[in-house]
Amino acid sequence: MKRWDVTALGELLIDFTEKGYSPEGNPLLEANPGGAPANVLAMLARLGHSGAFIGKVGSDMFGDHLESALAEAGIDTGGLVRDKSVPTTLAFVHTAQNGERSFSFYRSPGADMNLTEEELDTERLTQCRIFHFGSLSLTDEPSREATKAAVWQARRAGALISFDPNLRERLWKSPEEAKEQIGWGLAHSDIVKIADNEVVFLTGYSDIRKGIRRLRTDYPEIRLLAVTAGDKGSEAWCGARTCREPALKGVEAVDTTGAGDTFCACLLGGILDYGLEGMTETAMRNTLRIANAAAGLTVQRRGALKVMPTAEEVAQALGCLEAQ
Repeated sequence: MKRWDVTALGELLIDFTEKGYSPEGNPLLEANPGGAPANVLAMLARLGHSGAFIGKVGSDMFGDHLESALAEAGIDTGGLVRDKSVPTTLAFVHTAQNGERSFSFYRSPGADMNLTEEELDTERLTQCRIFHFGSLSLTDEPSREATKAAVWQARRAGALISFDPNLRERLWKSPEEAKEQIGWGLAHSDIVKIADNEVVFLTGYSDIRKGIRRLRTDYPEIRLLAVTAGDKGSEAWCGARTCREPALKGVEAVDTTGAGDTFCACLLGGILDYGLEGMTETAMRNTLRIANAAAGLTVQRRGALKVMPTAEEVAQALGCLEAQ
């Protein structure tokens, strides 16, 4: 028995999202707590799973806000470290009319990049069923070394390793470096959630099917691979089993922030419930249906960590999906 279902490591930051205009015509920005690994844990908590976060924020007002947001979401904060010299990372998010986003990061450096191997919380790495991480903690040192050390610690303790590339090209020095480090993540993971545009980036194939075949050939260590494609739904492969599920229909996207994280959390929730060995085609289908419905609810709200849907809301959305 492990103390936590999922431990996640990586960036914890403030997403400044647009929220209308002032009487003077200036854009108003809302400080939303975010960061993909933390978003995943927030959704898992909504599903009734326990989670612990490992990462670093600044000793500033934004770090205080983020720590409070994690605790409020039911996420263990014992692995959160404060940096006295580097501020909390900030991201400014511009959202287009269709809900798609563009980012401007204030992270040169940001506290999340400064996590060291010596600051890793061993208990939270060895006492989890699944260890989850993304590529943003691989962009720079010392967080790159710390992330790789965390993967090895969790693996040795028997945890399944989960990875989401969560590509942000502007944060990498070059596309080649991004491909190399994301490739490391893929090669050391049991579970991978990846978006269709990331498949194209990594493989060069515009045909997603060809790209997926390339990934499964190049990274045979991946035991379950799930690919998201926005309003086209999602597909998953586990051994010789595969299934595809449609997205929630009739959704007007307000803000796509956190949609992939919501999906990823539900994917991990299905694995916690069924186990990788029990991930039959029926189990995969149920998991994807829940993940698609939850992601469809998330894009109808602004923000991510604080607005994840509840299990009851997801169940209601599934009922609507069955009626379509």
